[in-house]
Amino acid sequence: MATKKELSVEEKLRALYDLQIIDTRIDEIRNVRGELPLEVEDLEDEVAGLTTRLEKLESDLVTIEDSIKAKKLAIENHQLAINKYTEQQKEVRNNREFNSLTKEVEFQELEIQLAEKQIKELKASTEHKKEVIANSKEKLEQKSNHLMHKKAELSEIMAETEKEEAFLIKSSNEYEGALEERLLGAYKRIRSSVRNGLAIVSIERGASAGSYFTIPPQTQVEIAARKKIITDEHSGRILVDASLAEEEREKMEKLFAKM
Repeated sequence: MATKKELSVEEKLRALYDLQIIDTRIDEIRNVRGELPLEVEDLEDEVAGLTTRLEKLESDLVTIEDSIKAKKLAIENHQLAINKYTEQQKEVRNNREFNSLTKEVEFQELEIQLAEKQIKELKASTEHKKEVIANSKEKLEQKSNHLMHKKAELSEIMAETEKEEAFLIKSSNEYEGALEERLLGAYKRIRSSVRNGLAIVSIERGASAGSYFTIPPQTQVEIAARKKIITDEHSGRILVDASLAEEEREKMEKLFAKM
């Protein structure tokens, strides 16, 4: 197995600063996208949920309407039975048969009344269900349109940044591969603990970039010597001198120009 080339301290600092420039550029691209991918994902879930709910409501409506049809058919059958029993009453030979048929007629009439009551309730349920379906369709249409616009917005941003991001990620991995694990681990640890993701910064006007704490002159001399890796005692960030930072920024700009 090939071993990594042993880098001098200055080479490590340059590699770290280059990696920071690349990672910061990746951060900027992802910040442009912001929460948009998550918004799209949430909207997709919401639209899927609304679609499933609407399908269930429409299925319930069909079931209710089928029940109404079945009740109406039952009423027709009960009425036919009443007609049959009424005709039979005209031919009975005694009161017992007449009374028996009368009870059958009364039972069929009660069944009709019950079916009519159930139809009335089912129709009320149908009207309510139709209202809920109409509101659900309107909400689904609004969410679907919103999702369509958000997807278009995300696609536009992705089209503009996807190629650049892929190039930067590849470059970041290459720079990470050149660094020893301990140093890379420290870089990532610092980067994850600071708000802006800057783990390595240059000295500007006697202080580390973005800080108001002055760095002692002797420490500045040691940083400029590039003989050891020095961290800011206040922020914990790794420090490089302004000249090295400027040189690496120019170098990385040329690299980015090739994209």
